[in-house]
Amino acid sequence: MLNNIEIKGFKSIKEMTLNLKALNILIGPNGVGKSNFISLFNMINKIIEQKLQIFVGQSGGVDSLLYYGQKTTSELSVKLSFESNIYQFSLVPTLDNTLIFSEEVCFYQAPGYSKPYDEKLGTGHKETRLYEESKIKPKKVASHVLDTIKNWKVYHFHDTSTTAKMKQDADVDDNSIFRPDAANLASYLFFLRQKHSQNYKNIIDTIHMVYPFFNDFVLRHNPLNNRLIKLEWQEKDSDAYFNTHSFSDGTLRFICLVTLLMQPHLPSTILLDEPELGLHPYAITLLANLLKSAAAKTQVIVSTQSVTLVNQFKPEDIIVVDRNEKERQSTFKHLKEEDTKSWIEEYGLGDLWEKNIIGGRP
Repeated sequence: MLNNIEIKGFKSIKEMTLNLKALNILIGPNGVGKSNFISLFNMINKIIEQKLQIFVGQSGGVDSLLYYGQKTTSELSVKLSFESNIYQFSLVPTLDNTLIFSEEVCFYQAPGYSKPYDEKLGTGHKETRLYEESKIKPKKVASHVLDTIKNWKVYHFHDTSTTAKMKQDADVDDNSIFRPDAANLASYLFFLRQKHSQNYKNIIDTIHMVYPFFNDFVLRHNPLNNRLIKLEWQEKDSDAYFNTHSFSDGTLRFICLVTLLMQPHLPSTILLDEPELGLHPYAITLLANLLKSAAAKTQVIVSTQSVTLVNQFKPEDIIVVDRNEKERQSTFKHLKEEDTKSWIEEYGLGDLWEKNIIGGRP
C-alpha cells in the first residue's frame, strides 16, 4: 500500500505531502486539482511502462506538466513511500520540450538500521532505469519497487462512445488483468465465468440489484473469428440477444465498475476519477459499498463530485481538495471527525460538503 506521497512542481500542485490509507475519497470543486492528483499516477504508470516521453508528448509538452510552466518551475519531483521502500525521482525539462531524469533512486529501510539502504539509478536518462537495475540485482530494492508500482492501476470508464474499446469484441487470451479502459471486458467476463464462477455470479447479482430487467451476459466466440469473444446480453424472460451498444452509458460504466471491484485478484492500488458519472443514485450507493469492500482487501483512491457518494463515507475517509488563491496551488487536507462532530448526527458528509461546512466548494 502507498503510505505517503510527496509532490513538487506538478500541474496545479506546487508542493504537497499526503498520507494515504486503504480508503481515500477526494472531494472538491472543479479545477482545484483532484484530477491532477489522479493524473500523476497516469504519469507514474507511463514511467513504469518506459513510456514517459510518449506521456509528455500526449499531455501537450513540458509546460502543461510543470507547475505554471518552465518559467516558474525548473524541476518536477515525486517521492513515494510504501512498506519499507521509497521510490523517488526528479524530472527536468530539456531544450527539445521533453523531460529527463535528474534523479532516480530507490530506498530500503531495513529494521534496526538508522539510515536506509539506497540504490541510485543515475541521471540524464529519458526512461526509467528500474528494469536495468532489476536485471543487474534481481530481488533487490529496485526489483521490489518495480513489482509494487506495476500493480497500481488508474481506471477510466468515461468513454462509452460507439467506438469505445469496452464495446468491442476482445481477444480470448486477453484476460490476465482487467484493463484500465475495460478494453477486454468481453474476454475478462468470459474468463471469470470459466475460472472464477463465484465472482462472476456476484457480478451478475450486483447488476441485477440496479437493473432488474438484466438476466445475464451472453459470452461466446465470434463466429467469424474464433479468437475473439463477443459480449451480448439477455433480458429476463426473453430469448433475444442485445449487444453492448444497447446498454445506456450509465449501465455500461456500472458494469465495468462492478467487474473491476469484484474481480478475484485486485490491484494493490486502484485509482478512479469521478466513477459516479452517469450512474443512478441507487447505483452510486451500491458503488460506495463496493469501494468499501475493495478497501478491506486493497487500497482505493477516488476523486468525486457526488454528494450521494460522499454521504456513504466516514470523515476519516475524506480528503478535501481546495485551491489556495494566495499561493496559487492545490491543497489537500484530511477531514477530521471533530470537524463534523456537531453536524454529523443530522446530516451526511455529502450534505455538509454541499453546505460548505467542511470546505471543498467554489
